[in-house]
Amino acid sequence: MDNGRPQNTNPTELRRLLQERTEDLQWVKAEYDNYRKRVRRDRMAIRHIAVANVLRALLPVLDAVDRTCAHEPMTPGLKDITDTLRAQLGSLGLETFGTEGDPFDPARHEAVVHHVSPDADELICTEILRPGYRLGDQLLRPAHVEVTGPPPPASNRLAGHGEAPHDDTERDDERPSPPVRPAAPNTWAPSSRRAPPRPSI
Repeated sequence: MDNGRPQNTNPTELRRLLQERTEDLQWVKAEYDNYRKRVRRDRMAIRHIAVANVLRALLPVLDAVDRTCAHEPMTPGLKDITDTLRAQLGSLGLETFGTEGDPFDPARHEAVVHHVSPDADELICTEILRPGYRLGDQLLRPAHVEVTGPPPPASNRLAGHGEAPHDDTERDDERPSPPVRPAAPNTWAPSSRRAPPRPSI
């Protein structure tokens, strides 16, 4: 190269070099775009984890506010605190769930009491003892509920495991004792067959 100009002036060679440099630039640009996407995705994941941790730590505060609202008169100050707290947490994506009449879902509900109703076909949440919360698709806390429905299936400790294998080996304390040979009967014999008495010394 002389004075910044390529020495080879062959048009075909120049087009080849230009194509190679263009492909290199396109590859670098694609790598940079992928890097930006990964950084954005990682930032969103970190933000989601941080928000979930903060919301999970504030759930006891919401429970305290709910208990206060249930047992104390709703004063303007208490109402303002409750509305502001729920609005701010809702803006972060916090959602509450758990309504009387919902079908029981073991993935979202935790049954504390089970009322048996032989006429029912499925378990229904009949009372919400503590609401559940979620952040998008992430479950922060299941709802504690009372359910009403059919009786649970009879518990069987061998259910799902099959019958226990039979062990034909007898333990030492279960083996029968060897038969005892009966003693010779104490039969009477004529005096002629009796052994003569031993002489006394």
